[in-house]
Amino acid sequence: MEKKNLAVVTQLRHELHQHPELSNEEVWTKQHLIGFLKDHTKLDIVDKGTWFYAVYHAGEGKKNLAFRADYDALPMDEGIDLPYGSQFPGKAHKCGHDGHAATLAGFALEIDQKGADKNIFFLFQPAEETGDGALQCVDLIKENNIDEIFGYHNISGFPFKSVNVIDGTSNCASKGMTIHMEGAPAHASQPEDGANPSFAIAKIIDAIPEFISPDKNKGLILCTVVQVAIGERAFGLSASKGDLLLTIRALYEDELDRLQSNLEDLAKAQAEEFGLKVSFFYNDEFPGTVNLSESSDKIRQVAKAKGMQLLEMKEAFRGSEDFGHYTKLTKGAYCFIGNGEDYPQVHTFEYDFRDELIEAGVELFKGLAEL
Repeated sequence: MEKKNLAVVTQLRHELHQHPELSNEEVWTKQHLIGFLKDHTKLDIVDKGTWFYAVYHAGEGKKNLAFRADYDALPMDEGIDLPYGSQFPGKAHKCGHDGHAATLAGFALEIDQKGADKNIFFLFQPAEETGDGALQCVDLIKENNIDEIFGYHNISGFPFKSVNVIDGTSNCASKGMTIHMEGAPAHASQPEDGANPSFAIAKIIDAIPEFISPDKNKGLILCTVVQVAIGERAFGLSASKGDLLLTIRALYEDELDRLQSNLEDLAKAQAEEFGLKVSFFYNDEFPGTVNLSESSDKIRQVAKAKGMQLLEMKEAFRGSEDFGHYTKLTKGAYCFIGNGEDYPQVHTFEYDFRDELIEAGVELFKGLAEL
């Protein structure tokens, strides 16, 4: 990567870090990235409202490749002293999406200056943290006949600048599930006069270990209790409303669907037994991100050719990633570039994206564009 390009995109990363915006609020971030590309490249820029992409045109009949970066931040404080720290309390780039966006911008500079024999689409995506950003952007795949798409995420616990890849599922599917139960209030001395959801919710929780038993599932499956909220802090009142919040997660989407169905069926049965109304709500829905081996092999080929440490992941990353919406529509693969074995994990106060990963990501993307 050209040193001058690395310098300007590192500065861009710091500017993005100073101005974090949460999912679906990335107005400044989007415009700043568009402004950067307009100032430093001749690429065509297509503004799609909540998101945008830039294009390098190699010509008709050429292969269409897409590369994606996310750019939303997290609802948490900075936590560490940085010269380019967040200027907004309660918002910080603690997942490294500022670095992902800077990497894609650096790649755009290199392609704009040096050219390519393929049509390259640089996709800048909002709202990855809530799982709905990629859904906003999938029209890129359909409208431009994208042949293949690639992306990466920084990851701690793996050697610095190592490229980590896996065939098949790289990120588990997951969703937030709320089971809402509503009965009727009664005096605490006469609970039989009301309908209390406590026992129904307790039975649902008690059934979770059986639902996620390895004996009944072929892949990793998890059901994490996030919150139980039943009744009010009033000792004279028998509870009449309750919410059970769960995060359900699975290596295979069909098993996630079965877990959801089992939970819903049990909740309906318990509601009928205890005279309750039941409803379900879902948040932060992520598909499984599934790598095509053909695309993963290209990542392997480039990493080896460029002398980058290549590691085969032994299992999928449990954390979810909405990149899977793209790989449902076209070829593609998603990999991880290591922050270091002992580097702080993402989503912690101690974490900050390592600027050195920008060049590693750009070189990986450049190699993929040249295949």
